[in-house]
Amino acid sequence: MTDKSIDYADISKKGLWENNPALVQLLGLCPLLAVTGSVVNALGLGLATMLVLLGSNISVSLIRHAVSDAIRLPAFVMIIASFTTATELLMQAFTYELYQILGIFIPLIVTNCTILGRADAFASKNGVLASTVDAVMMGLGFLLVLLALGGIRELLGAGTLFAGMDLLLGPMAANWELQLMGDDYPGLLVALLPPGAFIVTGFLIAAKNAIDHHQQEKAKAKQAPVVAGSRRVRTTGHIS
Repeated sequence: MTDKSIDYADISKKGLWENNPALVQLLGLCPLLAVTGSVVNALGLGLATMLVLLGSNISVSLIRHAVSDAIRLPAFVMIIASFTTATELLMQAFTYELYQILGIFIPLIVTNCTILGRADAFASKNGVLASTVDAVMMGLGFLLVLLALGGIRELLGAGTLFAGMDLLLGPMAANWELQLMGDDYPGLLVALLPPGAFIVTGFLIAAKNAIDHHQQEKAKAKQAPVVAGSRRVRTTGHIS
């Protein structure tokens, strides 16, 4: 399959919505549920995952004709591990405090089934451009779910949004924190704990399913009604 025959709009739609890694495929749930207690954590992990996914997809696409089936998966894992290590070192160098907060979940990007799945199912069968678009859209879809989950949990748990953004973006983001619930907000502790992550994720999945169902019902309503069976038509009069 060549890049000219690829439907990039379809790839984008699948990555962002129809085949979203977190809400549809339910992959990468371990880091998604564990470290999304705030927006900054979610953004840091999402960007790291997207970077590894992008690098691995491009690399796998470049070597797809040179790797035999016997060593294909080990080679893909080595590529993913290399990009994960590079990402980990970058975070240690430039966002060390955030790296410490995210902890073991940065190295565990190697085991994220989304990345290996896209390398094996898409990048190994398509060109560089198509693999790049697939990586960006799948990574962006995963990142948006992380941000939604992190934002809801931070708001319910601490009453704030964008707290600690300077850990990722530097001093310019030091004053980005928003106190939306007031200074006397006691906080909803369960939202910051793993059970809260499961509950919020469940609501996000339910919301997506409800939207999909609503769209399907609208599409059915627009279709012309089909009459089952056949009807006899009786003609009267004389034909001259």
